[in-house]
Amino acid sequence: MRLNLDQLPAALTRGLAGSYLVSGEEPLLAGEAADLIRAAARAAGFAERRVFHVDRSFDWDALRNDTQSLSLFAQRRIVELRMPSGKPDKGAAQLTGLAEQPSADILLLIVADKLDKKSSDAAWVQAIARHGVWVPVRPIGAEALPGWLRARAERSGFELEPAAAQLIADRVEGNLLAAKQELEKLKLLSGGERIDAELALSSVADSARYDVFQLAAAAAAGEAARALHILDVLKEEGREPALILWALLRELRGLWQANERLRLRSSERGGNWSQVSAPSAKALARVATIPLAGLIAEAGRTDRIIKGLAAGDAWSALLGLTAALAGALQPRVVSGRVAE
Repeated sequence: MRLNLDQLPAALTRGLAGSYLVSGEEPLLAGEAADLIRAAARAAGFAERRVFHVDRSFDWDALRNDTQSLSLFAQRRIVELRMPSGKPDKGAAQLTGLAEQPSADILLLIVADKLDKKSSDAAWVQAIARHGVWVPVRPIGAEALPGWLRARAERSGFELEPAAAQLIADRVEGNLLAAKQELEKLKLLSGGERIDAELALSSVADSARYDVFQLAAAAAAGEAARALHILDVLKEEGREPALILWALLRELRGLWQANERLRLRSSERGGNWSQVSAPSAKALARVATIPLAGLIAEAGRTDRIIKGLAAGDAWSALLGLTAALAGALQPRVVSGRVAE
């Protein structure tokens, strides 16, 4: 049986298989999948655990002896193989046999890195897929990470606002171990309450004289000198460009919604208001003069530069974006479009 990670807990409650293979390139998720299997096995009476680290010099006879030396009084046990390469070489036939003819007293657990196409088609892998359970663990993509963070926070007993989840996702850049640590800190801070972007920022960022929210607010209010000074301080303090861009884009989205409300003469904030800022009175007074579409396009270009997907210097791009938002510089435009 082949299961994804979300299906594993329910499958374990229905009963244990004789063999499990957990493979994947995300250490946190693979480790948690293996933890679930071990916990279910212990609850079912597998009190002993034997761990083997498989490399090129591994003695497969030691594994054979261990799995065949059960006596009448032996405890049921987990036999765990740590096999990063996913290539057992001369031990492949032995693993195939353990999967096809499982022992009631042994639960076989193999933990490996991501398997390539050739390794996935190997006889021992297919034997586990037919007679046991194979859990290929896939990484969490950038677009899915905020949702993953919110769901994990909910399971931990607190609520994470969408803007806070996005901030953490931008901060950890796909490192789920770091994301887990940030959530653990927020759980201590939350006291069961809802976590907003400001509280998340206080947790994930070091304390500083100025913060990214002050930068965005100053730029939106047209305070160019102050905004550029704050940006310079943030650069000197080693703040992450992605975090600064997140705050500027949050402010731009707030201005966009505010401008739309004024244009439509509506008091409704819109469905995604929780993910944007509430502009100050000074910012609202100048919103009609701010080239929002060009600035949002420029923010997209800055994001690509920060991620290494476009040529340019991240801090120079942030400087230009901040200055343009503050009214000290116009977004670069070529033929009606922001220049790439």
